[in-house]
This record gives sequence, structure tokens and C-alpha cells, in this order.
Amino acid sequence: MHGQAREVDAPLRRVRVVVIGAGQAGLSSAYHLARRGLTPHRDVVVLDANPAPGGAWLHRWPALTFDAAHALHDLPGLRLGTPDPEEPASRVVTRYYGDYERTFALPVLRPVRVLRVEADDDGGPLRVSTPDGTWLADVVISATGTWDRPYWPHYPGRDVFEGRQLHTHDYRSAGEFTGRRVLVVGGGTSAVQFVLQLHAAGATPLWSTRRPPSFTRRPFDAEWGREVEAAVDTRTGAGLPPASVVSATGLPLTAEYRAGIDAGILVSRGPLAGLRERSAVFTDGTEEPVDAVLWATGFRAALDHLAPLRLREPGGGIVMDGVHVLKEPRLLLVGYGASASTLGASRAGRAAAAAAAARLRGIASQSAAAGNLA
Repeated sequence: MHGQAREVDAPLRRVRVVVIGAGQAGLSSAYHLARRGLTPHRDVVVLDANPAPGGAWLHRWPALTFDAAHALHDLPGLRLGTPDPEEPASRVVTRYYGDYERTFALPVLRPVRVLRVEADDDGGPLRVSTPDGTWLADVVISATGTWDRPYWPHYPGRDVFEGRQLHTHDYRSAGEFTGRRVLVVGGGTSAVQFVLQLHAAGATPLWSTRRPPSFTRRPFDAEWGREVEAAVDTRTGAGLPPASVVSATGLPLTAEYRAGIDAGILVSRGPLAGLRERSAVFTDGTEEPVDAVLWATGFRAALDHLAPLRLREPGGGIVMDGVHVLKEPRLLLVGYGASASTLGASRAGRAAAAAAAARLRGIASQSAAAGNLA
């Protein structure tokens, strides 16, 4: 039964490849695995924790329309087309991903949350544990992205602030804050959009960034994408955790953003020093009353399910070579580092499928050689 977790007789199931996550990188991986001859459900499954297609986009706030969404890209083999720019991006992507899964009969099982991935000492298949049973796989492609790990930074006074605090992860509508003074903390695209939406909804936004906003006129083209990916790959290759998206990409200086700057709306108050019961204190010594704080402070890689593999380096990252995890050759990681962006996720899926196929060929060759010796 496509698209749903199926009833099975045995709690232990065996496949060649398990893909964890059905976002852009996971769907791209599954598509390219099928193109390489792996049979859906028999050889490969995709385990997705969401109740419906869409990946992280399924949870994006309704006010984020398609024209305001940052760099949506086609999945391999099926063009997104030209949706209504005013349609919520979550609806566009959910529909598109659902069409994609059906068009290519991808073996997505949902909702299935992966609890942990473990390795036996004998070098055999990895064990992928879920509440519904365990999968054994020669290769695991982890494509869980970042949405499930919102980052809440520590600031003095966060625990004494009496107003509302919420993260990008939980934001739904600027209309909830009409007439309120809202502090938006963060220097990325989401923070910029929140400031503009709050102002348009009749709220009074204050914007705090650790550094001056990095607006750039440079086009976000293929050359720019390659440079960004190279910079991120340098960090992950050294075992360092990926830096924030905006530190690598900058903020596109669109006409809308330019107008916001000129109107004095998109002007950062500078770094936040801390919070008091009903106010925010900035590092320049000024203090402003605020009713709510919106933490647009990004996300971290959702990799708790990989903790049993002990992949982390002392610096907190995972040493990568492209999609390869150097400490665990049976694991491929996409939606991490450079491939966490919509620009790199589809390419990473293709690379992961190629790497998985190569490993499976190696296993088959070893089995054949062992059989000949016997």
C-alpha cells in the first residue's frame, strides 16, 4: 500500500537500502535508486515520520507564499511548473511531492519515525529501529534535514521574560501579533520575512542580529551555489558542524527588501544582550519594551537517531567526504552540510544513490568470491 505504513507479519524486515526521510534529498535518493534498478519495497524503502508528503515544507507557516519561499527547486524527472505565486508554499510543495511519489511509485512508508540506527560488530547490515519493528539494510541513507531540531540560543533572562516566546518552527501567522511589540532575533531570510509580515499586520517589529545584515546584490546562480557548497564542504570535511545558512549565502537584496530598508523597517538594532520581564536589552545599552520574542535562529541537523553510531567529532561535527560518512561506510548522509540547501539536496540524492549502488556491487562481489572459495 503506497504512501502508508503497511502491516507486516514479522517485526524484522530485510532490504538493501533504507532511506530515512522523504524531503527533497530523500525523494531524490529514492528516485535515483530506482533508476539504478533497485526494486521498490523489495530492495529499498523510504521511512518518513510525517503524516503526508511535503517534508519540512508540510509544516511551514501558511503566510509563506510560493513567491516568497527561498529557492524552491525541481526534483529529478518531474518539473515543479509555475504555481500560483500567492499560494502557500506548504500547499504547493505538499502537492508536488505527493505527485512525485505517485508518478515514480516511490516506496514511501508513513508515518514511520526512526528511533535509532545501530551497527553490529560483525560488519553486517545496519539495524534501523522504529516503533513498528526493525529494518536490516546494507546501506542507510539518512535524509532527515533540520526541521525537527529548532535552535534556541541561550540569552540571560530568557527564563524570566513574561511575554510569549516562539521559534520559526512554531510560527503560524503575523496576525496573531497585531498591536504587539515583537522582537525578531536572527539574521536569515526567515527573520527578514517575519519583520516585514509583522509590520504589515499592524505589529511593531524590532529586529536583532548578531552582525550587520549581510545583504548582497549577487545573483543566486549556479556559480554562487558551487562556491557556497565548497565553503560548507570545507567545514564538514574537517569534522566541524555546518555554519548557519545565511553566513554562507548572504541575504538577497530583492526589491521588497530594499523597500523595507529604505522605509526603516529592516534595520537591525544590533546584538541582543538579554531579556527582562517585559523588555529586551541590547549590547549598546538600550532597552525596549516587547510583548513577544520570535526566535528566527535557525535549526541544527536532526541526527539524534544516529547517536548509537558515535559519529561526532570533538568539534561537534561529522567528518564527511561528499555524502560519505568516513566513520561508517554503510551510512550516507544527505540533507546535511552543503546538501541541506534546496540547491544541493537533489544532487546529493543522486550522489547517495550512486554510492549506495557501488557499495551493493561490492557486497555482491565479496559474496560471489566467498562462494567460489567454498
